[in-house]
Amino acid sequence: MLKRLVLFLMLLICSFSFGQIGGRYTYQFLNLTTSPRQAALGGKTITIYDEDVNQVMFNPATLNEDMDNHLAMNYGSYYGEASYGTASYAYTYDRHLQTFHAGVSYINYGTFEGYDENGQSTSDFTGSEAALSLGYAYNIPYTDVHVGANVKLITSSLETYNSFGGAIDLGFLYIIEKNNVNLALVIRNIGTQFTTYSGIHEKLPIEIIAGMSQELEHVPLRWHLSLENLQQWNVSFSNPVRSESNIDGSSTPEKVSFVNNALRHVIVGFELFPKKAVNLRFGYNFRRAEELKIDEQRNFSGVSLGFGIKMNRLKFNYSYSKYTLASNNSLFGLILNFQ
Repeated sequence: MLKRLVLFLMLLICSFSFGQIGGRYTYQFLNLTTSPRQAALGGKTITIYDEDVNQVMFNPATLNEDMDNHLAMNYGSYYGEASYGTASYAYTYDRHLQTFHAGVSYINYGTFEGYDENGQSTSDFTGSEAALSLGYAYNIPYTDVHVGANVKLITSSLETYNSFGGAIDLGFLYIIEKNNVNLALVIRNIGTQFTTYSGIHEKLPIEIIAGMSQELEHVPLRWHLSLENLQQWNVSFSNPVRSESNIDGSSTPEKVSFVNNALRHVIVGFELFPKKAVNLRFGYNFRRAEELKIDEQRNFSGVSLGFGIKMNRLKFNYSYSKYTLASNNSLFGLILNFQ
């Protein structure tokens, strides 16, 4: 059984290996970071297994009974008028059926000024997208293996164009209690458009993520390692600004090394006092740092920070992520325990 599962995953990864990361998929908002805790740890952390109901949005296998009757709400503003938010709720029906999850994510792109092909002003327009997800996880009996799935319905409205689609996420989690190690694998956004914007079907942003984390025995610290975009090996591009000029006036494009490209798949995060009332978090996203850095100037792109404060049945989370000298992103979140 295990051999068949590994073979299936290898074939699945190969089938997506010629995809691109950005600009060629629809519903790109599906891969936005879903919570301040994730954002502070660098994004796309899939190994957290505790009462944080936000985690199910990225890895359905992390759904567990400790999340029962927990509601999480998050909000952030992206680059001016664009706003983004999520909400998650988990409920344990009984010990046999275990726990169910419902979540919603949305993004509002704000108001845009409309112009025709001649540059004449027309009416203003807006754009927004949303996804409703339902999730379930199952602990395979007599093992430490957890599997889960999210089913998502997606709606998108961009000016006068509308689209409706569906997708599923598949998650796997293996907990090694002896060493406090969690191993995880997620395949996200396997789906299609049911109705298109203008009659042309577009692909969804499928992504494969692997992760590992460990809580140290004698230090109140848990480290996280995520490998993102495993469906596409080459995630680099040649930045024209870094091309070399030749004597004859031509230019040689930037060459991205094997190691540099490999590092662009890596995200690392550290959480101090993970089980206490106050948590401190730090993360570093290598791909974000490489793509947004400015030559000969330090701007700390790829760095993220955050904290969490628990007060009785309420927990407040905050994250600050650095993108460029001109922009950064803050996410705010609340987790309410109704038990």
